[in-house]
Amino acid sequence: MKSGYRSIAEGMIFTLITCGIYNIFWNIHQMETCNELAGRQEFSPGKIILLSLVTCGIYFVYYQYCMGEIIVEIQRNRSVTPYENLPLISLVLSLCGLSIIVDAIHQHELNKFYPKQPAA
Repeated sequence: MKSGYRSIAEGMIFTLITCGIYNIFWNIHQMETCNELAGRQEFSPGKIILLSLVTCGIYFVYYQYCMGEIIVEIQRNRSVTPYENLPLISLVLSLCGLSIIVDAIHQHELNKFYPKQPAA
């Protein structure tokens, strides 16, 4: 299983150190996790990356909103108290250029479905 628990601190630090390159891998991991938890192919990483590049990032803002919606849906389906404002918060923060914060919030919500991995 590729998806599951991911350290938010690592994601943010590696994203900053690599000038955003690691963020692509972090988002792909989140897409795979959402697909697994939703039980369907909701996100296609290649399509999202391509459309984000072609639209100069506009599609990525839309993707962040959709990711928030799917996380709320998964929370409802699994009887976890949903973070109802997640899609709107994802949209607003992404529009403000704070998508790394959105990724951290999404990861926090996704981590609730997986046990924390012991340090190796």
